[in-house]
Amino acid sequence: MNLPTSLTLLRIFFVPILVVLLLTTGHNWDLWAVAVFLVAATTDLLDGYLARKRSEVTTLGILLDPIADKLLTSAAFISLVYLHLIAAWMVVIIVGREFAVSGLRAIASGEGFTMEASELGKTKMVSQVVAITVIVLERRHPFLHPISTFLLWVVVLFALASAAQYFVSFWRRLDVRVKRPAPGHLAVHEAADTEREENDVAAH
Repeated sequence: MNLPTSLTLLRIFFVPILVVLLLTTGHNWDLWAVAVFLVAATTDLLDGYLARKRSEVTTLGILLDPIADKLLTSAAFISLVYLHLIAAWMVVIIVGREFAVSGLRAIASGEGFTMEASELGKTKMVSQVVAITVIVLERRHPFLHPISTFLLWVVVLFALASAAQYFVSFWRRLDVRVKRPAPGHLAVHEAADTEREENDVAAH
């Protein structure tokens, strides 16, 4: 197992620790939760950078990285709903988008191609990290409430926009595959054309 994949797995390991810290009331537990969350989010930047720099980009890493991201952010958002810090319907949209895109990736994999993270999807991830951090700190600093509300709306908009981009990209690639003749069919057509030409020559 290479280093980038190990960092991705480490991010998954941080998920239950983050949930415990968020849901436990006590002195400075919210700050510890923010620290763990930011460290976990940093591994998202490092694993991609190291994978490209060390030429260790693998199919496993491409598939596992977005799953780790979704687990981390979804666990944080659901915990914040439990704490009554954000509206449940907004989290339903955000988490529902994650499930929809994950399902789309699985279908794409079955069709023989991999859907890598788009720039809009990466921006969505950054907006989620910032929003979650500010929302957690809002309990300690109430003046952050307007900012956290604005950031949460930004996350929802990015979630919807990036989901639409993934679905459009998926249908375009699938449409190209449908229009492109399979090698076996192409060989059959070429053989038929050759036989037709030979028959025409024989007839003349």
